[in-house]
Amino acid sequence: MPSNSSHHHWPGSRRGFRSFIRSQREALRRKPEEAPLDDRNRNHPALRHRSLPELYRELYRLLYGRRATIALALATLSLATVLRLVPPAATKAAIDYVLLGRPIPDSVARWSPVAIPESPTHRLQLLVGVVACVTVLATLVGLWSRWIATRTTKRVQIDVRRKVYDHAMRLPLHRVYALKSGGASSLLREDAGGVGELLFSMIYNPWRAVVQFAGGLLVLAWVDWRLLAGAVVLLPLLYVSDRFWNRRIRPIYREVRKKRQQIDAEATEVFGGMRVVRAFGRQKSESTRFMIENHLMARLELFVWWVSRVVELIWELLVPLASVALLYYGGSQVLSGRLSLGDMMMFLVYLTMLLEPMAVLATSVTQFQNNLSGFDRVLDLLAEPREMADRPGVRRVEKGRVEGRITLEDVSFAYPGSDRMVIRDVDLEIEPGETIALVGRSGSGKTTLCNLVARFYDPTLGAVRLDGVPLPEYDVESYRRLLGVVEQDVFLFDGTIAENISYGDRSATRAKILEAAEAANAAEFIERLPEGYETVIGERGVRLSGGQRQRLAIARAILADPRIFILDEATSNLDSESERLIQQSLGRLLKGRTSFVIAHRLSTIKNADRILVLEDGVVVEAGAHEDLMAAAGPYRDMVELQSLGGE
Repeated sequence: MPSNSSHHHWPGSRRGFRSFIRSQREALRRKPEEAPLDDRNRNHPALRHRSLPELYRELYRLLYGRRATIALALATLSLATVLRLVPPAATKAAIDYVLLGRPIPDSVARWSPVAIPESPTHRLQLLVGVVACVTVLATLVGLWSRWIATRTTKRVQIDVRRKVYDHAMRLPLHRVYALKSGGASSLLREDAGGVGELLFSMIYNPWRAVVQFAGGLLVLAWVDWRLLAGAVVLLPLLYVSDRFWNRRIRPIYREVRKKRQQIDAEATEVFGGMRVVRAFGRQKSESTRFMIENHLMARLELFVWWVSRVVELIWELLVPLASVALLYYGGSQVLSGRLSLGDMMMFLVYLTMLLEPMAVLATSVTQFQNNLSGFDRVLDLLAEPREMADRPGVRRVEKGRVEGRITLEDVSFAYPGSDRMVIRDVDLEIEPGETIALVGRSGSGKTTLCNLVARFYDPTLGAVRLDGVPLPEYDVESYRRLLGVVEQDVFLFDGTIAENISYGDRSATRAKILEAAEAANAAEFIERLPEGYETVIGERGVRLSGGQRQRLAIARAILADPRIFILDEATSNLDSESERLIQQSLGRLLKGRTSFVIAHRLSTIKNADRILVLEDGVVVEAGAHEDLMAAAGPYRDMVELQSLGGE
């Protein structure tokens, strides 16, 4: 939120913006080892900056499977570019051998594939015909080349977006939460999508410029090497421009993209929580925050625009001035008789073709660096370690062969970035088919313990085992297919009711969907809806009540036919009658499955095989309901407190 303190400058102000730019420049000068720890964790530009050759290597690696197609596009581009170098040579032929009527040199006549007529008119007709044929051929080949490159670009965009999406889906949970939904969408849409465009800005267009430049150099060397030397003087300026762009401009583009991702994420979050925003009357403050962030981004974009124009203006002035200087020298050579008028005119045409790609590359570098900054961010994400990367020799879990015995050995756990152990020294042996109830105050570690069983996290100390085998030795995704998870904060997708119930098993038949809905006591309200199971429920199931959403989540878990059930306050949003019916259904469904039940209403867990009481991450009591009531410990105190409270 924006600060109201008088000695701080909000980022949209001029002074605040200047302070921000100074901090960015200091960050770029700072050595990686001097970067603060929090900056390193945020992909600090001084730590993550990549050179242009490194980016080329990374792009080449990402193009695996598309390289042959790209090579074909470059080969046809080379042919089209070489063919386009032929028509300007007709300028010399038209002036010297048609208009001025000079005799054809023996070397030209000897190598000509057709007989050259003596008549100037016939020479002109032959020349026009050759130029027209070459131009049409060059255009067709160039169009084919561009079609191949464009089609490949779209395929690369799809490949990179899928790669980034798959990798982001497998990041540790704390990193996924840090991205936020809107920020992840921005990263996938803009940054990953821009990688495909780099095919043109980093490979296709530079290749055409190189071929055109090399061909122009050869022609200029043939006409007059001194003219060639004058043109080559401009080459070092390309290197200086590249250094300037890479060191100064691209990091600011990275910051613009980072700011855009942050704005998208915050806007998505605000609209997702619009009920809360309106309930607390925060519409104006959220609108102000949105305006401030956009103001800073606009200032950044304007700042980088002005810096970009400096380099572009230099090139826009340099190329015409260089052409004027070379025109003066070439004209002097014509007047002195060292060059023909045709040579001079041909030289000017080729000089334009020589300087054009240099000017185009210099003036189009803004978009180029913008895409490079997005590519940098994509590489940063892909370089992040995946969630629980598989070890060599991991085994896949087969549901039919799993007994369901869960063992926790001296398990302690602290969340990433924290030193506080929220689970401490837990030793448990859960037999196959046993139902374990977890009770305790909020923050006592109940959900965290279930997260360790679901392997959303690995324990900081100790081990969690399935049938005696440590969970890291199993493929994490195949292990999670054993699970059925129903949480208090139910998440449903924007689709039909049938699609949400069958999310864990897309091949489920209609009969299985109906059976799962019946078991979860959801069939009654579903059948009352106008479209029944084909009713679209909206994002996060906003068109349903809290109790209806929870019953759909239970039906979804039932249909998955899990070996291990995790129910985290699964009946907290239900009325008493629905809760009673679901408890009866769950009683049958949990039979034969290893189950973990977190319940706020202690009356719902009386039939659990064992009840674990947690305090500050430690199991302080364990046993059946009757045993714990007889022990007169913390569990009995909680039951009596709820009874007095009328629950």
